[in-house]
Amino acid sequence: MDARQADLLRKLDPIELGQRLRAARVAKGMTQTDLAGADVSVGYVSRIEAGHRRPNLQVLTDLCVRLGTPVEQLLMGVAPQELEQIKLNLDFAELALESGQAASAELQARDALDMAVAASLKELAYRSRFLLARALEAQGMVDDAIIELEGLLSPRVGNVLQIKVGIALSRCYRESGDFSKAVEVGEMMLEHLADTPLDGTDEAVQLAVTLAYAYHTRGDVSQAVRVCRRAVAKAETLDSSVGRASAYWNASILEAARGSVRDAIPLAERALKLLSEGQDARNLANLRTALGMMQLRMDPPQISEAQENLKLAAEEYQWCSASPADIGRNELAQARAHFLAGDVETAEVMSRHVHESIKVLSPLTAADAKSLEGQVHAAQGDIEAAARSYHEAVFALTGLGSDREAAELWFELAGLLEDVNEFDAARHAYRSAAAASGVQSRPRATTRKLSEELR
Repeated sequence: MDARQADLLRKLDPIELGQRLRAARVAKGMTQTDLAGADVSVGYVSRIEAGHRRPNLQVLTDLCVRLGTPVEQLLMGVAPQELEQIKLNLDFAELALESGQAASAELQARDALDMAVAASLKELAYRSRFLLARALEAQGMVDDAIIELEGLLSPRVGNVLQIKVGIALSRCYRESGDFSKAVEVGEMMLEHLADTPLDGTDEAVQLAVTLAYAYHTRGDVSQAVRVCRRAVAKAETLDSSVGRASAYWNASILEAARGSVRDAIPLAERALKLLSEGQDARNLANLRTALGMMQLRMDPPQISEAQENLKLAAEEYQWCSASPADIGRNELAQARAHFLAGDVETAEVMSRHVHESIKVLSPLTAADAKSLEGQVHAAQGDIEAAARSYHEAVFALTGLGSDREAAELWFELAGLLEDVNEFDAARHAYRSAAAASGVQSRPRATTRKLSEELR
C-alpha cells in the first residue's frame, strides 16, 4: 500500500472524492454498474459518489483501474502530469529567484498559482503565492509583496513555510518603513512557535534575528540585543551553520550599532565563514556588504578589505534573489570606499546612480547617497554644490518615520551643513535628529512669560 496515497485518502473530503469519481465515470461514458464490476455493489458505488462512504485505498485503486484513471487524479483532483508541471514551475521559480531572475520567477509562480487554484491544490497554491511575493519583493515592488504575504500569514504556525512567510513579511514591512508592523509580525510568530517542535528549526532562529533587526531599526536597541542573545543561545544548540550564522550576523550588527565596531567585525567574520559553507547566496551577499560597511567605519578604515567584501557581494547579488534595496546599499558602500580611498570621481558617479535608482524605493538610502555626493563636492572645493546636495538629502529625509538609521543620518547631515556654513539648515537637521531618535524637548515658558510669573 502506498502510504502517501493512503494519507491523502484519509484527509480528502468524501463529498469531494465522490464528485471526482462521478465526473471521471461520466467522462468515460460508464454507468455505475459498469464501474462496480464484480468487486463491489452498485449501491456502494452510488454511496461513494454521494459522499456517504469513503472507500479504502484498495477499492479506490480497483475503481480507478476500470476507469483507466490514475489514483492520484482522484485523490488530488489533477492528473499526475499536471501535478508534476505545477511542481516543476515552482522549482523553476525558486531557481530563478536564487539566480537573480526575479521577473522570470514571477511568471513561473503565477503560472503555477493559476494551475494550483484551478485544481484546488491548496498547499501548492500557498507555495506559489509565497514565491510570487518573493519575486515581487526582489523587483522592488515591496507593497505588492506585502499584500500577497499578508494573505498568507496565519495566526497559527504549522509548518516551516509559514515561518518563512512571517520572516519575509517582517522584512518587507521594515523595508517599507513600517517598523512597528515589522516588530508586530515577528513577535506574533515567535509567540506561536514557543514550545513547539518548530521552535528548534533554522527558520525559527532566522525569525528571531529578523525581529531583532526590526527592533534595532525602530530604535529599541536594548530589546534588540535581548532578542538577539536569545537567538544566539538557541542557535548554539542547533547543528546548523545557517542558524548560527544568522544569529552571529545579527549580533554583529547590534554591536556595530552600539559603537563597538571592533567587537562586531569578528562576529560578522564568524557568520560569513558559516554562511560560506551553505548555499544561501542572498544572505551571504548581505553579510559581505554589512561586513564591508563595518570595515569602512574602523579607525583607520580597512579600505582594501572592505572593497574586497563589497565586490564579492556585488557579484553574488547578480545570481540571487537580491532586492533593489540590497543592491543599492552595496553600491553606496562601494562609493564610500572609493571616496575614502581618494577616488572622488568614481564615488560621485556611483552615489548619483544609487540616488536615481532607489529614491522611490528607499528614501533613506537615497538621502545617504546625496549626503555622500555632497561630501565629494566639498572635497573638490565646490561648497555651493555640496550645500545643494546636502539640502537634497534633507528633502529626501523629510517625512520619514522615526528610527535609529534616520536619526544617525540627520545628525551627520547637521554637521556637514555646518561645515558649509548652512547654520539654519544645520539647526533644523539637529532637531530632526532628536525627533527621529524619539527625544522630545520639555515644555518651557518664554522669557517674558516667566518674568511676569515671577513678579
